[in-house]
Amino acid sequence: MRIGSALGRLLYSVASRRRHIAAVNLKLCFPELNETQQQDLLKRHFAALGISLVETGNAWWCPREKIKTLVASFEGAEHARQALAAGRSVLMVGAHFTTMEISNALIHAAFETPLHVIYRPHEHPVVDWMYRHQRERHATQAITRDDMRSLVKALRQNNVVWYAPDQNYGHKHSVFAPFFGVLAATNTSASRLARSTGCVVIAFVSKRLPDNRYELKMLPPFENFPSEDPQADATQINAALEKELRSMPEQYLWVHRRFKDRPAGERDFYAR
Repeated sequence: MRIGSALGRLLYSVASRRRHIAAVNLKLCFPELNETQQQDLLKRHFAALGISLVETGNAWWCPREKIKTLVASFEGAEHARQALAAGRSVLMVGAHFTTMEISNALIHAAFETPLHVIYRPHEHPVVDWMYRHQRERHATQAITRDDMRSLVKALRQNNVVWYAPDQNYGHKHSVFAPFFGVLAATNTSASRLARSTGCVVIAFVSKRLPDNRYELKMLPPFENFPSEDPQADATQINAALEKELRSMPEQYLWVHRRFKDRPAGERDFYAR
């Protein structure tokens, strides 16, 4: 973990474009912090990014018995188990935390329930094969984000599917919903999938603790979900994830252009 943190500091020094994106995001989302505090958070975020590289190695190659010892606590698993016992699948919505890669292994070790994961395919076929192969060590199936047929099939067969809808894919199937007080293009797939499959939708978060173990949490199922208003559904998801994120702000993927797509007439936040 110390090596990972050092890699993150090196990345902070050389990755000027990503450093700029993360700095803009932190300024937008944490206006209550002064410049010094935002800079400190930015450096801690890059340290977390470096650690995530080490975590990927742990996720891919550590024995399951070792992974299991890294789970400090697992709160709320009963929410998913109750839904499954009632014959309903679970759509577990998360966010792109820096702990995302190892979380797949942690859930598999602690939850002991078949899990399907949604992922974005890599452009290079060999790298994509490696990511998919390693993720399926800890999951029943790794489904590409565009393979809606497999996703719907999994949700109709009493499974748990883990999905992170916080990436910005533009206006297609998205609405603008507040995230840290800033309107963000938010995917509405959770609403559409819940409506078409009858699955229960819950939020999932993972947090790296100071002792390098992890806290896993499944929140209670969203109420009145899906509603007749996709924007209200997206707002409910964003609010739940934001609340959890505030206790570990450095562990979110701030180097991603979360606010690149803007409502008509708004400026580009990331233009230099």
